[in-house]
Amino acid sequence: MNSEHIHTAFDDDLEMIQARIMKMGGLVEQAIRDATSALEHRNEAHAESVRRRDRAIDALEAQVNAEAARMIALRAPAASDLRTILTVIKVSGNLERIGDYAKNIAKRTTVLAHLPDVGESSGAIRRMSREVERMLKDALDAYIRRDAGLAHEVRDRDEEVDQTYNSLFRVLLTHMMEDPRSITACMHLHFIAKNIERMGDHVTSVAEQVIYLATGETPDEARAKGDRTPFAGTEETEE
Repeated sequence: MNSEHIHTAFDDDLEMIQARIMKMGGLVEQAIRDATSALEHRNEAHAESVRRRDRAIDALEAQVNAEAARMIALRAPAASDLRTILTVIKVSGNLERIGDYAKNIAKRTTVLAHLPDVGESSGAIRRMSREVERMLKDALDAYIRRDAGLAHEVRDRDEEVDQTYNSLFRVLLTHMMEDPRSITACMHLHFIAKNIERMGDHVTSVAEQVIYLATGETPDEARAKGDRTPFAGTEETEE
């Protein structure tokens, strides 16, 4: 009877922590969508709202980590359950980073709101963002269903995001060469595009964790990486 009670309590804890992951995922999807909309419409108030709401994502990650540590310490989970807990920790970390990138986009929007548009860059950024948002939705669905096949699909789709980023980088470089007055706007747009490309990388990491959770193995083959720009390693520092 006592062991049955412990098992039920563990299951309840596991359901709770996974529910927090799904809530976190929903907030991150919304952050991507709203940050992109704020940029497209040069809406500073909307951008500020994205920045404020990032605190809720950070708080959920902290809760997930604390609850996961408590479960490992107190419940002594079996191998399969331990794999789930470790996956939850890694997924929450990736979601938190994606939220940070959405916040970074919102920060730069407050500057770009006072600068002229640069060609068709907004359209390319919107396409990248929507694809990353769809990838994240599918990755989270794969997580819920333990669907390794869907997770592999998500992983492969990141190459399209990289290719769009590469194309946009070339467009922005051309604008800067042809019109030096556009350099400031182009640099901000480049960092925004890079943030979205990095979001795709973190979604890919979520997909790889789903594959590990579903199969017990991480993908053997190296993922195709389409980012070939000179700024491939550019990473923004959080303020």
